Formats: sequence, structure tokens, C-alpha cells
Amino acid sequence: MSSNPQANLVLQRVVDVPPALLFKAWTTPKHLMPWFCPLPYRTVECEIDLRPGGQFFAQMVDPDGNKLPAEPGCYLEVVPDRKLVWTTALGPGFRPLASNPMGWFMTAVIEFEPHGDGGCLYTATALHSNQADADSHDAMGFSQGWGAALDQLVAYVKTTPLD
Repeated sequence: MSSNPQANLVLQRVVDVPPALLFKAWTTPKHLMPWFCPLPYRTVECEIDLRPGGQFFAQMVDPDGNKLPAEPGCYLEVVPDRKLVWTTALGPGFRPLASNPMGWFMTAVIEFEPHGDGGCLYTATALHSNQADADSHDAMGFSQGWGAALDQLVAYVKTTPLD
């Protein structure tokens, strides 16, 4: 991840919920949909095949109910309760995608590190092929949007039983 740090966007924060609960909310469609995108946007569909080569798909809608561009991504690495890596450059089965509605591809690395007494050091890194693509993602609201989604995730995990 450090070979081109100008092309990486990073959100890192200590939160007061355990890694296992965050991981479960990231990997169970019914638990991901309520928090995944910053309100008033909503996630209305989610498909997760939690294995390397498996699909990660989340369909979001804007406040007027219009679907946002979305393509299925592909999990590259799954370490239970510790790490998720998925990319928009590949579809299910590691099949290369010809294009992406955003105009650029990204690989997301979500890390859950135990911290303190039952908390978590949460790190979300969005890897891009170059700084221009990272700048485009940042201009779309990476820091604000991913930060708001993390706040929603923490609030969701604290108030919802994860069965």
C-alpha cells in the first residue's frame, strides 16, 4: 500500500466497539444496508459472497430514490474479524471489469485491529492507480462520506443485535 501513497485515501479512527461486531456488520447484507452510505443516501440492495473471488455489491440511491451507478466488486482477501479487501476492478470470480461507472477503479482495505478494552482501531484505505483518481474520489467526499458511514456503523452496532 505504500508504493504510491499519493494515490491512497485513508480514514483511521479508534472506536469503542469490538472488531468482531464491525466485521459482522460489514459482511452481512441486512446489517450493512442500514449504515453503508451517508444519510440521506441509502443502500437498497446488497449481495455478499464472503470469500476471495466472491462478489461484493451495494446498490445505493440518492434522496430522491434514483439509483447511483454501481457494479459488482470482488473480494480479494477475507480475514475474519480483522480484514476485508475488495476491489471495483474485478467482478466475481476475479473477472476483470472493462469499465467502472466512476471512471476509475479502487481497492478498499478495511482493517479491524483490537484496541484498548474492547475497542477497535478501524482503518479504511482506498487504493487508486494514481493521484488523479484518488483526488477525484476525495472530491466526491471520501473523507466526509466514509467518516459519516463509520459513525453510522458504530451507532448501528451499538443499538442493533447482530444475529
